[in-house]
Amino acid sequence: MIAIIDYGMGNLRSVEKAFEKVGFESVVTDKSETIEKADKIVLPGVGAFKDAKEGLQERNLVEPIINHIKKRKLFLGICLGLQLLFTRSIEDGIHEGLNIVPGEVVRFEPDKLSGGDNQKLKIPHMGWNTIRAKKEVSILKGLPDNQYMYFVHSYYVIPDRDDVVATETEYGGAFVSMISIDNVFAMQFHPEKSQHYGLMILKNFGEL
Repeated sequence: MIAIIDYGMGNLRSVEKAFEKVGFESVVTDKSETIEKADKIVLPGVGAFKDAKEGLQERNLVEPIINHIKKRKLFLGICLGLQLLFTRSIEDGIHEGLNIVPGEVVRFEPDKLSGGDNQKLKIPHMGWNTIRAKKEVSILKGLPDNQYMYFVHSYYVIPDRDDVVATETEYGGAFVSMISIDNVFAMQFHPEKSQHYGLMILKNFGEL
């Protein structure tokens, strides 16, 4: 069973529909007992890091998520679900994450963002951009390199270890757009909104 975690952040139905489209049943839940029984869990979400962490704590979901990962069961993080895995975020103060992946979440700096012809790039980073593979990852099986994915974010992750980086993306410089560690996969982009190749990622995850 695939459990999609509901902690009050983001359009979870779009993730559920995307799994349905590629042939996998999933359940949207905020119940710890459902998460504990799941073979795979998905942590999606958009919005503020602090609110997301509080949403998980209020529903007593932090421990079930960490236990699931420690049992080496499969985990997929999407957008905010990637950022929450990290040690801390500096979004509107310093906020502790789940500390599954050592590192931090930082904001794009407007002064350092420039594209072609020195044009200033906008924050949030919104729309289609390519992902460049840094290592072989099972859920990217069958995807051509430099494939376009859909992004909406103002913050990005900086892992302490380079070996967790699965893909990078350029936006005024390279940032980490996906990480992979053993049973944990997480991405800054939205596969559920990324058409054919985004759905392929979800299908690959479902088949693991």
